Amino acid sequence: MFTRVLIANRGEIALRVMRTCKRMGIETVAIYSDADTRSPHVTEADIAIGIGGYTPRESYLVIEKVLEAAKKANADAIHPGYGFLSENAEFAKAVAEAGMTFIGPTPEAISMLGDKTAARDLAIASNVPISPGSDGAVASFDEARAVVDRIGYPVIIKAAAGGGGKGMRIVESEEEIESAFRAAQGEAQTSFNDDRVFIERYIVHPRHIEIQILADHHGNVLYFPERECSIQRRHQKVIEESPSMAVTPEIRKAMGEAASRLVQKASYTNAGTLEFLLDARGEFYFMEVNTRLQVEHPVTEMISGVDFVEQQLRIASGEQLSITQDEIAHPKGAAIECRICAEDVYNEFLPDTGVVSFMQLPGGESVRNDSALYEGYEVSVHYDPMVAKLVVHADTRQECIERTKRALDAYQIVGFKTTIPFCRQVLDSEPFVSGNYSTFFVKDHWPLDISSTFLSHVASIAAIGHAVEDERRQPLPSDV
Repeated sequence: MFTRVLIANRGEIALRVMRTCKRMGIETVAIYSDADTRSPHVTEADIAIGIGGYTPRESYLVIEKVLEAAKKANADAIHPGYGFLSENAEFAKAVAEAGMTFIGPTPEAISMLGDKTAARDLAIASNVPISPGSDGAVASFDEARAVVDRIGYPVIIKAAAGGGGKGMRIVESEEEIESAFRAAQGEAQTSFNDDRVFIERYIVHPRHIEIQILADHHGNVLYFPERECSIQRRHQKVIEESPSMAVTPEIRKAMGEAASRLVQKASYTNAGTLEFLLDARGEFYFMEVNTRLQVEHPVTEMISGVDFVEQQLRIASGEQLSITQDEIAHPKGAAIECRICAEDVYNEFLPDTGVVSFMQLPGGESVRNDSALYEGYEVSVHYDPMVAKLVVHADTRQECIERTKRALDAYQIVGFKTTIPFCRQVLDSEPFVSGNYSTFFVKDHWPLDISSTFLSHVASIAAIGHAVEDERRQPLPSDV
């Protein structure tokens, strides 16, 4: 097992990795930008090394700076977290060449599965269902038009490299296709320095379902009960739950076995996630592989009792999986995760900025807060707007919904707008309660009718904010 691990990340995921490392007796190394000098992950680490810069491109995305810090700290492994360099094959290769272990898949697996067109080809070879689409990337608009003429509308255009909803456009008619194609190419180039896109038939009102896997270096692959990730805005998730109301035991088994086949075909190791679309008939189609730990991994930890960071560390150090498929085949209760993002949910979910002047996190039975917030924490334009995650577990889905609503009612952040109102209202809505929803939830149902109870809660939060601001503005007492 490793002695000292550098976490090449920041915020809540850095703290999350540190928590498991400390429990396992592994020393941790934090890196931080000039914007993160007060971040909790800096003080929680055994060793903290500044790498300068304010933006990710000046700090957390600079491979040389990360490796220099790891060598300076004598780290024997690097955990990338999610985002930043976590799915960068060149980074994984550079870590190995520097004599350290990359806690994740091999560079070859990252390259193969991180490229969506290559992953699609591998899915076909692994007998994993895919939706009709282009054979690889399309380089010109004429090629794109020919593909659409063959498979019909609606279609979805996706960036071949990267993810997170970047370089993605849904096209429903011929009038939209050219502008959508150009826009997807341009966004892909800006986001990933790669303008290649591919085209698939778009599944109307699908469910977004994903399967978490673990694979060791001894040929063992495990798949976990699904996560439902259909509550999204801009193709990015806000609420996840497990299990899904739309997935039967038969679909779960078929989807899990399909994920395992693809993973084995790719000689993949460590943690990963396969994403699928599920249609109203119960047919599922492969979308992509995330070759890293997911933001929403705590949902599966809650319903399985498995610490995924611990498993990542054990796999990377060469250990064999000690968990069996039978042990994790069925979800233990239900779990819901709400992403707390600095966004204005009543204004197209636009990112917001500000400084935390008051905060109160919920507690109680089976309530987990993954957060790096503190009073004085500044949300800037430099980093992702997600600032925390609320994860709740219960024996049944209905009990979990009620427990999550109580936790959201107790959640107080003053200083900027958040997605808490959105999450709270979604959990009260008929589509969510019934389980009859899709990735079109925001388009079809938002904004929802606001209950008087919720308005009362919003008013109380506003009152706290005003009181905090009034106190802050009070003149300091003068010396007598």
